[in-house]
Amino acid sequence: MPLMPKRTKYRKQQKGRNRGKATRGNRVTDGEYGLQSIDAGLITTNQIESARVAMTRYIKRGGKVWIKIFPDKPITKKPAETRMGKGKGAVEYWVAAVKPGRVMFEIAGVSEDVAREALRLASMKLSVRSKFVKKETEIGGESDED
Repeated sequence: MPLMPKRTKYRKQQKGRNRGKATRGNRVTDGEYGLQSIDAGLITTNQIESARVAMTRYIKRGGKVWIKIFPDKPITKKPAETRMGKGKGAVEYWVAAVKPGRVMFEIAGVSEDVAREALRLASMKLSVRSKFVKKETEIGGESDED
C-alpha cells in the first residue's frame, strides 16, 4: 500500500507553485542526523519508500529512521493517445512538495559514518539534491563544526 492520505477534502488539486525556502521542518528534531534538500521538487511515494528501504537495509537492525515528509498532493494524468478536453485526468500518484532546506529523513542510534552512508544511499533514490546535516546543539542553537 503506497503512502497517501486516508481521505482528502478534494480528489484533485491544481499544480500550484513551489517557491521559497522551507521555514518549517528545516531542522533535525527527532534523530541525530538528517538528509536536507538543496533543491525544490516533488518527491513521489515510490521514491520515499525506495529511500526508506535503502536506509534500513544498510543500517541492518540498528538505529531508527524517521520519514519527515508525507505525500499529500495528488498528481493527475490523462491516458496516452487521448484527445484534448473531456476534463482533468484521474489521480495517478501522490507527491510531497519539498522546498530547499527541508529535512526529509532523520536517523539515530548509529555512528556518524553509518548514518552518512545510509543517507547517501537514500539521497540517490530521490529527485532532489540533498545534503547530510547533524542535529544542532540545544545551547545557543549553534552546531559544533569547529
